[in-house]
Amino acid sequence: MTNIPETGRSPRVQIRLVVIQVLVLSLLGTLGGRLWYLQIREGDQYAKEASGNHVQQVVQPAVRGSILDARGVALADNETRLVVSASRTDLMKMKDDGKAVLTKLAGVLGMTPKEVMEKVRLCDAKTPQPCWNGSPYQPIPITDEATPKQALQIRERAEDFPGITAEPQAVRRYAGPGKANTAQVLGYLSPVTDEEIQQAQDTESPYLRSDMVGRSGLERQYDKQLRGKAGVTRYEVDNLGRVIGKAQSDPAEPGANLVTSIDARVQRVAEYQLDWAMKEARKQHDRNTGTNYKADSGAVVVMESKTGRVVAMASNPTYDPNAWVGGISAKDYAKLTGKKSNYPLLNRAIQGQSAPGSVFKVIPTAAAINAGYSFEGPYNCSSSYSIGGQVFKNFESQNHGPISLGRALEVSCDTVFYRLSHEEWKRDGGNKPKKNANDWFYKTAHQFGLGKETGIDLPNEVTGRVPDRQWKQDYWKANKDAWCKTGKKGGSYAERIAYENCLEGNRLRAGDSVNYSIGQGDTLVTPIQMATIYAAISNGGTMYDPTVGKAVISPDGKTVTEIEPKAHGKLPMSKKTLAAIDEALEGVATRGTAAWRFGGWPQDKIPMHAKTGTAEVYGKQTTSWFTTYTEDYTVVMTISQGGTGSGASGPAVRNIYNALYGVSEDGEIDKKKALLPEPQKSLPKVQTDGTIKSPKIPKDPAKTASPSPDASATTPQDGQDPADQQQAGTVPSPEAGNRDTRRRDRRRGDGRPRRHARRRRGTGTRRAVT
Repeated sequence: MTNIPETGRSPRVQIRLVVIQVLVLSLLGTLGGRLWYLQIREGDQYAKEASGNHVQQVVQPAVRGSILDARGVALADNETRLVVSASRTDLMKMKDDGKAVLTKLAGVLGMTPKEVMEKVRLCDAKTPQPCWNGSPYQPIPITDEATPKQALQIRERAEDFPGITAEPQAVRRYAGPGKANTAQVLGYLSPVTDEEIQQAQDTESPYLRSDMVGRSGLERQYDKQLRGKAGVTRYEVDNLGRVIGKAQSDPAEPGANLVTSIDARVQRVAEYQLDWAMKEARKQHDRNTGTNYKADSGAVVVMESKTGRVVAMASNPTYDPNAWVGGISAKDYAKLTGKKSNYPLLNRAIQGQSAPGSVFKVIPTAAAINAGYSFEGPYNCSSSYSIGGQVFKNFESQNHGPISLGRALEVSCDTVFYRLSHEEWKRDGGNKPKKNANDWFYKTAHQFGLGKETGIDLPNEVTGRVPDRQWKQDYWKANKDAWCKTGKKGGSYAERIAYENCLEGNRLRAGDSVNYSIGQGDTLVTPIQMATIYAAISNGGTMYDPTVGKAVISPDGKTVTEIEPKAHGKLPMSKKTLAAIDEALEGVATRGTAAWRFGGWPQDKIPMHAKTGTAEVYGKQTTSWFTTYTEDYTVVMTISQGGTGSGASGPAVRNIYNALYGVSEDGEIDKKKALLPEPQKSLPKVQTDGTIKSPKIPKDPAKTASPSPDASATTPQDGQDPADQQQAGTVPSPEAGNRDTRRRDRRRGDGRPRRHARRRRGTGTRRAVT
């Protein structure tokens, strides 16, 4: 017998066959399951992705909306330019990839063939600029400077230039109406980034790689409304990228128009007067440093007192915003951002921080009342005040005797505020503060809105600084290691200061409080913060969010969205205290430190209120501050290293009011010459076709406004010396020009001697003068 089965297979062979069968069935099952997953479970998703591989989008940018002043005058709009573009898709269909056509085109445009061909090549990691980094299916711009003659040649000989177009397109323009520059308020555009493209690719308005977006100012703040909605055309392409048909087309929708509260005429006057004041200050001798004042920068804000709307905002040095149109060159960019230019891109009205000096005194006045002190006093305005052997002097060591807080504001008496702040410091525990110290002077500053943003509708506003106990502690922690490393007990002055700060730099000392009470020490504010505060005093106590945007109007003019004023709080004082401070500030303009700048002003018809300030800055010349208001407007001007408040800024501020109300040298009011005797309430008229009616504007309102009193012709009062008419300077405000032109060209002021700024730790001596 044999042990071989009838099949002729041994058990071992049978086992192998079974294993193979199992493996085959397993593989078939796996493949079947995967096939089911791909075709049924995820079939729709993969089908969608597959179809997407054969559709390419071409985006047509929308025409950007205009930025208008309160009367409808264009501050930023668009100009039509002839743009020559090439369709890469059409060129690639030619045997020579379009080289012959591009060579002919170069001859017409006055360019070299190499320049033109580099424009249409696609960018990648190995291809340097110039190249095209946008969609290869989109017309690629060769130049936006084509002349009508060149465009006509291309269009009339279309058979010689297949794939080439010459079409008018909108290009941004900063009009500079009436020579009003408005650069830092308007902002500028610059190319979109890869990150922004990725973020917007699936939105209703995707970006082109060649798009320009708002980078600062109103262009950035209202970019979404101004940009509109881009048009999208979808093309069907084969796997080689060749267009085989058009799938869908959505037309572009133009951006909305932004109406601002800016008045172009007042803006020009504000810019001109700021520039004039700085130039005049530079002519004046600074007895403290033995040189003329540098007056290296400044800012002015004109605000509606009852709404917080900004009528004018100027910053100096400034620049021509048209420099960014069409892309800025590396050379021009270096000029705008280099140290020598003193950073003209900064809007110093909202980004310039400095010690406020005596214009700050309204805050400790309110704080003293809140802490229980009497407004009437009396308080001794002595010539000096001593703390621990350290003497703090009043300005020019003047002694006014017992006075009220109101009179202390009028004559800007430092020693009254020294006493009050020192007394409160002692009440709070002095060098050993109570657990829950009242800190009235610091608390009240926060309630006035200092140390935080005002909420203005412009980007990159800074907060300023209130140097309270918490700030002292945080600052000490951040700098302790450096102080301890460089400090020496018996070293140089700087080394001794560092040594003291290392040991107890977190302590709020008497000298800190004394300096703080007159707007000195580590206190920092911005012009827009002070304008908001003084406007609130004018309107009865309401602090408004400053606004520049007034309304957004749709392209067809049918939808108008007004931007209403919003309040962020009330001044921390009673109506009685507010009325008393208001009366004192009127006294500053009529019989106090600003009276010599408002000689002949029609006070009975347009009550003027003011406060002067001259802040001492360690290592620099004094900062000039001048804060003023009427029932309608608040005007604040500051000039860095410009001298005194009434001396450097005073004449220019007076001139701005003269232009607003039409006040002549002799105090007569001529309403016909008044630029804006009352705030603009209505919006510009929108016509039936959606366009906005724009009134005519003088070529230069600063020259046609009512006559302004000459600085040297005004007689100072209360013993002030007219020789102090300081005048500072700045980079001249550029006159906004058109792009063709650009391509072709490619005090201490009131006669008072100033003291050297000093600062010693412990009791401190950095002080302000009026």
